[in-house]
Amino acid sequence: MKLREIMTTDVEVIRPEASVREAAEKMRKLDIGSLPVCDGDRLVGMITDRDITVRATAEGRDPETTLVRDHMSPEITYCFEDDPVEEAERIMEKKQIRRLPVLTREKQLSGIVALGDLATKTGQIQQVGRTVREVSQPSEGAAV
Repeated sequence: MKLREIMTTDVEVIRPEASVREAAEKMRKLDIGSLPVCDGDRLVGMITDRDITVRATAEGRDPETTLVRDHMSPEITYCFEDDPVEEAERIMEKKQIRRLPVLTREKQLSGIVALGDLATKTGQIQQVGRTVREVSQPSEGAAV
């Protein structure tokens, strides 16, 4: 099974020049914890609720004037839409992430795949359970 068969294609994104307040408001409205940051069709980063809290709020930044580009994670982990589902599972386990952007081979954002997509659309309950366990493990050096 390929990622294009299970990914969510209607993905909300935010622009790098948007404020972190706009990002936080969008996350609250959509009840999500991360947004892809896109400059046109090009994925340039991801911003999470944790990025906003740890990188912007903890530094005392003004959420109205602080830009997403200044606090997003520019290191993007992704898969391609024609990759097998198992590739997304492997990456999610290794990087301990719950949502993974899916790109076309031209590197344009095509969708996003979440652990929930793997659980509900693949029928591979045991494999997905193992992936959830691995993603949920504390990272090395993390305080428990």
